[in-house]
Amino acid sequence: LEEVGVKLDARGAVMVDEWSRTSVENIYAVGDITDRINLTPVAIAEGRAVAETLFHDNPMKMDHTNVPSAVFSQPPVSCVGLTELEARERCGQVDVYVSSFKPMKHTLSGRNERTMMKLVVERATQRVMGVHMVGADAPEIIQGLAVAVKCGATKAHFDSTVGIHPTAAEEFVTMRDKRPDPEERLAAERGHDAGATGSH
Repeated sequence: LEEVGVKLDARGAVMVDEWSRTSVENIYAVGDITDRINLTPVAIAEGRAVAETLFHDNPMKMDHTNVPSAVFSQPPVSCVGLTELEARERCGQVDVYVSSFKPMKHTLSGRNERTMMKLVVERATQRVMGVHMVGADAPEIIQGLAVAVKCGATKAHFDSTVGIHPTAAEEFVTMRDKRPDPEERLAAERGHDAGATGSH
C-alpha cells in the first residue's frame, strides 16, 4: 500500500475521507483496515456506500454517528449514542436517568439477576443522546431504540410512549427521576462551604 502511495496513520490503519477514499484517487478502503468503527455491519454499510457511489451514480456517505453496539457477555451489554462523559463534553449540561432492577421473570424464577439502564439526555434540547443497558436481551432492545436515537427522539417522545408490560424494555419509557448531577452537587457544596466559612 505504501509503495503505491496509500497513506497509513500512526497505528497502521488506512487513512480515508468521508467517502472512504484513500490518498490515492482510485483506491477506496472500508472495514477494520480503516479503524473507524470496527464492526461487521459497519463494514458492510461502508462497502454499500462505496458501491452506490461508484457503480450506481448515487453518491453516498456512511454515517458513523449513533451506531449501536453490543458485547455478548453474560449478562450482555449494549448501547447506542454517546456515553455520559462524551455527552457532557459535547453538549455541556445533561440529564441522566438511571434504573437498576430485577426483571419480573427473574423475580418469579428466584434468580438474582439485575438489569441496569441509563438514558443520557441533552438538557437544552431534551434530545436523547445515549441509551445504555446491561442485562438480558440488551442487544435486542437497544437495536430497536437505536432507530429512535438516530431519528433524534427526545425524552418527551420516550415519556409519551406506552410500555409493554411486563417487560424490561418498558423501563426506558417510564424513567422519570433524574439522577442528581454530580457537578452541580459539587458546586453547591462548595458554595455552601464558602458561605459557612464567610459567616464565621
